[in-house]
Amino acid sequence: MKSVGAKNLQYMGDWVYYSIIITIKGVELEYKKIQDGLRVIDFSCNRFEGDIPEILGNLEGLHALNLSNNAFTGHIPSSFANLTQLESLDLSQNKLSGEIPPELVQLNFLSNFTVSHNCLTGPIPQGHQFGTFPNTSFEDNRGLCGKPLSKICGDSDISTPPPSAFGENQGPKLFFEFGWKVVVMGYGCGFVFGVVIGHIVTTRTQDWLIKTFGKKQHQTRISRVNRGVNRRK
Repeated sequence: MKSVGAKNLQYMGDWVYYSIIITIKGVELEYKKIQDGLRVIDFSCNRFEGDIPEILGNLEGLHALNLSNNAFTGHIPSSFANLTQLESLDLSQNKLSGEIPPELVQLNFLSNFTVSHNCLTGPIPQGHQFGTFPNTSFEDNRGLCGKPLSKICGDSDISTPPPSAFGENQGPKLFFEFGWKVVVMGYGCGFVFGVVIGHIVTTRTQDWLIKTFGKKQHQTRISRVNRGVNRRK
């Protein structure tokens, strides 16, 4: 809210001669003669920080509340549900966190609601006036889900471990198991190969021994027989 040429207040019935510009429902409106019954708070474009006071929920006759473009943190007060006459609530461009209070669904006259560009999380309340607000009312809140946003609630709760984490946690174990299997396979293959080769070598050696030593033994017997015959002669 800003002043554009304030003058001395002149009270004439229900009117106040005081020129101001107020942003209501996203539209800047200039009032040169304000009705005394107009109940609006516009603290936008300031440097307010900290939590939004819960006591604002006691202003039950408030029609519009604009706290946008500040540095407010913390949660949206659930006491705002008491502002039953509220038509416009703009909390955009702050650092608000937490969920949107579901009690705000009770605000039946709320036609403008904006909480974009914050750090809000959780499901967007459904029903009543909340079914009429566009995507732009909730944009740039990565933790929000549900209609009218395309993000379905519950998707972010399903977490899958990244491949790198699996590799880091299971890598040594898998390497050990793989190495152990390779050793066993190698040992088994080597063992079988050794048995086969040993069998072949043993068989061939046995044949060679039989042929060689058997032949020599046969020749020795023949020589002994010939010597005996010669002696008899």
